[in-house]
Parts: sequence; structure tokens; C-alpha cells
Amino acid sequence: MMKTWQAGKRLLPMTATLGLILAGCGRQDLSVLRPQGPAAESSFGLMKLSITIMIVVLLIVFAIAAYVLIRYRRKPGQHEIPEQVEGSFKLEVLWTVIPLILVIVLAVPTVQAVFAAGDDHSDDKNAVKVKVTGHQYWWEFEYPDYGVTTAQDLVIPAGVDIAFELTTKDVLHSFWVPSLSGKIDTNPDGSTNHFSFSAPNEGVYRGKCAELCGPSHGFMEFKVKSVSKDAFTAWIASMKAPAVMPEDPALAEKFKSACLTCHAVGDMVGSNGPSLTGIGSRESVAGILLNDDTGVDGAPILENLKTWLHDPQSVKPGNRMPDPKELGLSDEEIDGIAEYLAGYTLE
Repeated sequence: MMKTWQAGKRLLPMTATLGLILAGCGRQDLSVLRPQGPAAESSFGLMKLSITIMIVVLLIVFAIAAYVLIRYRRKPGQHEIPEQVEGSFKLEVLWTVIPLILVIVLAVPTVQAVFAAGDDHSDDKNAVKVKVTGHQYWWEFEYPDYGVTTAQDLVIPAGVDIAFELTTKDVLHSFWVPSLSGKIDTNPDGSTNHFSFSAPNEGVYRGKCAELCGPSHGFMEFKVKSVSKDAFTAWIASMKAPAVMPEDPALAEKFKSACLTCHAVGDMVGSNGPSLTGIGSRESVAGILLNDDTGVDGAPILENLKTWLHDPQSVKPGNRMPDPKELGLSDEEIDGIAEYLAGYTLE
């Protein structure tokens, strides 16, 4: 028989690991257990309903089992076989009807929630349209009604329905903001998916790729910034402003020749890489290096930009960002571009 200390030795690491995992379940910006929008609240309601049904069934089954074990246990001196009861019509009906009722109770709100999650607001004049494109390993967000394209930070007005149109440039990805909605795939077969959600409260919410898409799948994060309507209007105006280039002419020329062949800033449009317009105002660099001047939940943006630009493969293995040094940039020029981008902020 296993000794008590041996059992404790095995249970302790498992308990610690489980506690560590569950510690991440309460984040307001990330957890499905703290919904921040109507779509997420609907999913959370279904979770509570199904768990409640399961607990009730569990308690009833265990209570009946305990009663039978006590009521019909073998008594001292009892050797005869008890009366065997089989084929009870009432019991057969009872344990057929009760599960059927429970399935109906769970199915009705589930079907309603599934159809509600598929609401398409593409034709809603009041909705903000956003085209989402998945790339290995970053997200592109285009606002066709405003002529604006950005990356990694999805800025939306609070309390307004956002109508999404989702595609991919390479492999299968899945767009997911746990605290605001369920997930939806971006399919490599050329099909386009549509769905919508809204964020009633202003704040920053973390988004993830929920489909294994390559070695840096776990780093394919993005942020949803829900802001006031006035702030959203000001952000759109800032995004459409003319490009701001480095003050140093030599550095500006290097930046154009090495970076703007792929990236875009302001009205200078790149072709393949994420837009760098206003990158100094974003919540993270490369979607995964969190910007935090206090150092509590990340590092200052300048430090993150230098980390990324000096060795992008160490941050996101397998990403398509070329090594800046292979493009002819010196360490001093990389640091200069990092300082320029850190200061490139928006309203």
C-alpha cells in the first residue's frame, strides 16, 4: 500500500501546477470566466447552466447510491439472496424522461446562443466594419469605411457592434478574444467568415490565435482597445495623417530602404509587413512583448523594440521578419530606428 508521504509527494506538484494554471483564470482582460461583453456573457451563462445541471445530477446519483448502500446492505446473519427487481416500467420511464428533459433544458438556450453568435452586422449602417487577416504570426486589421489599416492593436469604439470579415494570408488561424466573444477560424481555402461582437466598457482586452499555426503560435497575440467614440474618431484621424519620418536624414533614408519595402507608416504604404504607424502607442511590440514603463507587466517600449529589432527570431521563432543586420543596418542604426518608432505615437 502506498504510504501517506508518498501520496503527498505525488499530489503536491500536481496541486501546485493546477493552482498555477487556475491563477490565470481570473484576468478581466483575458478570462472567459469574467465576460466583458454580451457574446461572452451568453457563453458564460451556458457554462453555468451546464455545470449546474451536472452538479444536480451528480448529487442525486450519489445520494441514491448512498441510500441503496445503507438501506440494502447485508445484515448480520442474513445469507439468503434478496428479492431481485428487474424490468420496472416506472423506473425505465423515469430514467429515460429525466435525461431527455435535461437535454432539452440545455439545448434550447445553446441553440439560441449559437445562432446569436452568428449574427452578421455587415449590412448594419451603425456597425464598424473591420477586415481581419491572419498572418504567421501577426494580425492585420483594416477599416474599409475609414481607409485605415493597422496591426496587432484592434481599436474599437465602446458600445458599438463591430462587424468582422475574416481571412488568412497563409495557414489556418483562429481569432479569439476570450473576455469578449468566442473564437472563429480564418480559413486557408479562400472562404471568408463573418461574425461580430461589441465591448460595452472601455478597456484593453487580450486576443489570441486559438488554432495551432506554427512554432510561434503561442506568441500570436493581439490587443483589443475599446475607447470612447471621440477617442476612436481622433485615432482614425491620426492614422490618416502624413507619415512622420526620422529627423536624421541618413537614418530616414536607411529606414526607407530597409523597412518600408515591407512595412507602412502613415500614407507610405508597404506591401507585406504590419503597419508601423503609431507603434509607439501600442500595447505591445510584435504582439507579445508587453509595453509597461513600470516594468510590472512588461518592459518600456524602447527596450522591447530593441529586443525585437536586434534578434526577431529569438522573440518569435519562424516569423518572416528578416534580420535587420542582414539588410545592412548597424547596431547604432537599429537603436536609432527603435528610438524613432518608440516616439511614433498617436492620439
